[in-house]
Amino acid sequence: MSSSGGGGGQQFRYTQTPSKVLHLRNLPWECAEEELVELCKPFGRIVNTKSGVGANRNQAFVEFTDVNQAISMVSYFASSSEPAQIRGKTVYIQYSNRQEIINNKSPGETAGNVLLVTIEGVQASDVTIDVIHMVFSAFGYVHKIATFEKAAGFQALIQYTDAATASAAREALDGRSIPSYLLPEHVTSCCLRISFSAHKDLNIKFQSNRSRDYNNPYLPINYSAMDGALQPAFGADGRKLEAQGNVLFASIENMQYAVTVDVLHTVFSAFGTVQKIAIFEKNGGTQALIQYPDVTTAAVAKEALEGHCIYDGGYCTW
Repeated sequence: MSSSGGGGGQQFRYTQTPSKVLHLRNLPWECAEEELVELCKPFGRIVNTKSGVGANRNQAFVEFTDVNQAISMVSYFASSSEPAQIRGKTVYIQYSNRQEIINNKSPGETAGNVLLVTIEGVQASDVTIDVIHMVFSAFGYVHKIATFEKAAGFQALIQYTDAATASAAREALDGRSIPSYLLPEHVTSCCLRISFSAHKDLNIKFQSNRSRDYNNPYLPINYSAMDGALQPAFGADGRKLEAQGNVLFASIENMQYAVTVDVLHTVFSAFGTVQKIAIFEKNGGTQALIQYPDVTTAAVAKEALEGHCIYDGGYCTW
């Protein structure tokens, strides 16, 4: 379900520019190439496909000979009362950010669980580690992040659980920009260049604005390099909170009504100041990231809201 509405530019969503390559989501397990072609061939000739994409291997890319053929398919299902289906499963279709299907790896490159991200067009001070975490958490749990400056520019190493999750993030974000509302106004262009790193497990020695280990919130903190966001947080009983951070990840189920940025802001503001909200669609569902200024507020909101409904009647459950 679309979650567009209030909030304007505060939504973490990319404008979909038409492409002859379509991105298909929510596919049946081990969907065959023949099934993809069967769904798409009424709209034009298929010249390439790429299936088994994403952490759950339930996404694919299909390339038509001409962009108008892709547009006709997207337009048809956008206006049809019957959704696109394969084996009785609703398939979600959108334009890819690429104009052709290419091999996801350079010659000799091996897919791994750690990505090397070069952020072009910015200085190190322009992109915080919390923004990097917010963007890359959309594709799976981020274990660790390390940022540094090299001759190539400002770079980050981002560690996921497995290579499949890292591949999905790379496929979606390589060549794109971090949303402008997450960047300072003076940054006019920003491009992510993403490759696989040879690292398997990053060695993070302390938490700072240059490095984070989200698996170990009690790792020593380098206060000289912090803005206070990772100060130890304590609950009402005096015990240290076992929170991962000040950003909550919300997966919204049983969605009978549209959930907009404004709706989320109203709900989560009851517990403290909400700094940023990002909404995105993944695997046919709606998910969101909500950022508070500190770990304590995020933990209180999580405790109060998890498992509850936004609307009366049991609709839109966290």
